[in-house]
Amino acid sequence: MRQLNKLQSILFVVGGILMVIGAGCFAFMWHQNIFCWIFLIGAILFTLMQSMQVYSGRNITIRRLRRIMALSNILFLLSGLLMVDQAYQLLIPLFDESGPNGYMNYLTYIYNKWVILMLIACLLECYTTHRISSELKNEDHADTLQK
Repeated sequence: MRQLNKLQSILFVVGGILMVIGAGCFAFMWHQNIFCWIFLIGAILFTLMQSMQVYSGRNITIRRLRRIMALSNILFLLSGLLMVDQAYQLLIPLFDESGPNGYMNYLTYIYNKWVILMLIACLLECYTTHRISSELKNEDHADTLQK
């Protein structure tokens, strides 16, 4: 697995910290219109830096885990976009045009769903991070034994 350079590692950590600060402040309803953007910027940094860690090996398990990690990154970005929508209610006009139950449909399908996406993304991220670490150790151990 390709390691990040010093600047990329710093951006990766800063992105993670911004995500935690943004999600925490947004959940406690403190300046939601600002912290939704902070979370989204953190998610973009985190996702970009994580996508730069390329695996060039042939281990199918690690490749599969990297695909799952890419899915979790997409879910982080979607949760950030849903936070922005919750703060600014950008999608309500689309639902108002759909009839008399438009606002109820918005509340049912969109409002506060960022929490679900972020929870799924966090679980997938934790799982893949630990599994990839374990698989890379096994791969290094197998390479050492072959030499």
